[in-house]
Amino acid sequence: MLITLKMLLHTLLLPPASLLLLAALGAWLVRRQGGAARAGWWLLAASLALLWLLATPIFAELLERVAQRAPPLDLSRAPAAQAVVVLGGYRERDAAPEFSGEPAVGANLLERVTYAAFLAQRTQLPVLVSGTREEAAAMSATLARSFHIGVRWREARSRDTFQNARFSAQLLRAAGVNRIILVTDADHEWRAANEFTAAGLAVVAAPVGLWTPHDRDVFDFIPNSEALVQSTQALYELLGDVAQRTFAVLGLRRQTP
Repeated sequence: MLITLKMLLHTLLLPPASLLLLAALGAWLVRRQGGAARAGWWLLAASLALLWLLATPIFAELLERVAQRAPPLDLSRAPAAQAVVVLGGYRERDAAPEFSGEPAVGANLLERVTYAAFLAQRTQLPVLVSGTREEAAAMSATLARSFHIGVRWREARSRDTFQNARFSAQLLRAAGVNRIILVTDADHEWRAANEFTAAGLAVVAAPVGLWTPHDRDVFDFIPNSEALVQSTQALYELLGDVAQRTFAVLGLRRQTP
């Protein structure tokens, strides 16, 4: 119930839902008289301007660069680890028809899985996948089918990063593992690493999807749906980090269910 409420608040408080709700409030106030109507026009203008800005690629990239605080992994300088951990996320399919009905990861999660496979092959370390039942099954199936890598541990109870860290740490410590390579999105890596560290593991960050410089063109200044998704993900991680730090300062830590 708590996770469902968290997901609902996440959806309502972040773009585009939050801005659409703000615009709806503005439209309602516009029908009033005097100061309420003026406030309504301001809310309408602000919500549309923010929606336009967040959907603009150049601004979305700026937010991503702020959120991406973990540097790329340099295996030649990385401390010795004992396992590769890859976190679930985004969409997966329980029964992909193109794979004869077997589970498969979606495009974004595939980037994490591909990098985890690369690291496992280079380091010969065992792999742990962590996520929901569906995510864990899809990641395990994709690693075996496409990369010929068997998963040593499958943590299939997690529905958020806090649970990823706690449940994975339980499995790993039981196997004598205390230092991991953690694979997740570059936006998510900083917050995820903090959660795994708090769970008692030493973490070597291995972010995927890092921002890289590129030539600018006119399309960087024209809003599109992909940029809005990027902005929303970056904002979620930035706000999540603030919440994580606030809980730590106040001494408030969730207990593992």
